[in-house]
Amino acid sequence: MIIETVASGFYGIALQIAMACVIVAILAAAYRLFVGPTLADRVIALDMVSVLLVVFLVLFKLVSGIGAYIYVAIGLALISFLATVAFARFIERDRGADLHE
Repeated sequence: MIIETVASGFYGIALQIAMACVIVAILAAAYRLFVGPTLADRVIALDMVSVLLVVFLVLFKLVSGIGAYIYVAIGLALISFLATVAFARFIERDRGADLHE
């Protein structure tokens, strides 16, 4: 197995498949984060990466059985929400400055 799991059987296999899919999704979102043509694309990709990292942490908690990962996932979700709101306000101000010129 890829990761030493607490869960076994079909549940363990399903968790590992889910983790592999989340990792692929994180890589795809990271590509958009670095290549994104506009600032809005990059902000949405950053939000997507943070949501996928929260999902990964929850899945990793289910695989490993260590409960601390849930608290890390909750903290990351709160911080990433605030970061997304801050970036959205930054984009709004930036576009507002372009309209007044």
